[in-house]
Amino acid sequence: MTAQDSATPLASIAVDAGHRPSEPREDDHRPARPRGTALALLGVLSFSLTFPSTAWGLESFGPWSMVSLRLLIAALLAGVFLWRGRVPFPHRSHWAGLAVVVAGVMIGFPVLTTLALGTATTSHAAVVVGLLPLTTAALAAFRTRRRSSRAFWAAALAGAAVVVAFTVQQSGGTLSRADLYLFAALLLCAAGYTEGGRLSGLMPGWHVVGWALVICVPLSLTGTVIGLTLEPWRLTVHGVVGLLWVASASTFLGLYLWYRGMAAIGVAKASQLQLAQPLLTLVWSVLLLGERLTLAAPLAAAGVLVCIAVTQRART
Repeated sequence: MTAQDSATPLASIAVDAGHRPSEPREDDHRPARPRGTALALLGVLSFSLTFPSTAWGLESFGPWSMVSLRLLIAALLAGVFLWRGRVPFPHRSHWAGLAVVVAGVMIGFPVLTTLALGTATTSHAAVVVGLLPLTTAALAAFRTRRRSSRAFWAAALAGAAVVVAFTVQQSGGTLSRADLYLFAALLLCAAGYTEGGRLSGLMPGWHVVGWALVICVPLSLTGTVIGLTLEPWRLTVHGVVGLLWVASASTFLGLYLWYRGMAAIGVAKASQLQLAQPLLTLVWSVLLLGERLTLAAPLAAAGVLVCIAVTQRART
């Protein structure tokens, strides 16, 4: 990969698409590639705890209350950061992209995965969502019209195949309603990740996350009031800790780190780092939830890690 390719991949995409930055950007001084990879990995680590934290939160709240409270708390945190930073409103050319981020990442993915976790285990959900990197890379290639090498796609497909094989083996070869929720969540989240990554090349990544969350405030506030009124709830330590983690770390801080990393190393390559996410979630499901894993888990882990190494070395 050339120095120019690695320096500003998303900014050049944005210019080609007809979008112009409306203000000086913090991301003009983007982190170097190793630091960008580290930021993306920290985001993946935060995301890997999302399902176990959601499972804990569902001990105290109903699914709709959980999703609404998650978004509301994250939006309040984002609002404080935006206010203290005196961040101006996004340029009007960015609102359409922010709407995609809201629909896919802030609403679609949390709602569908929370509904799925009502019947599926976190380990099962984790391996299904392991298809997210390939889905994101495919949508990013379509959206940006950029080509990746054959080695990149071969490794990405191999990683997805490992995840699919692991999922089928775990589920006994059948798909449930929870699986349909998860597959729909994949498509919506991949679209949101792709658009969020593009916007992170035009303005600081935490601005993208912050404004997307703030846009959700009317909906999340209404959902919280209705959810807490109609759904039973009781506060437990697990429930409160799970809600606070998924709101502050997974939804706000994790997305900030993730978009910041994507802006540095590119959407397609960052997406492949998420191949490690389902395996990390499996570890958390054992440690935090006491779920039992089969012997297929370490084999899948080895295969996925090999695929990650190949995708990170392949030319984009």
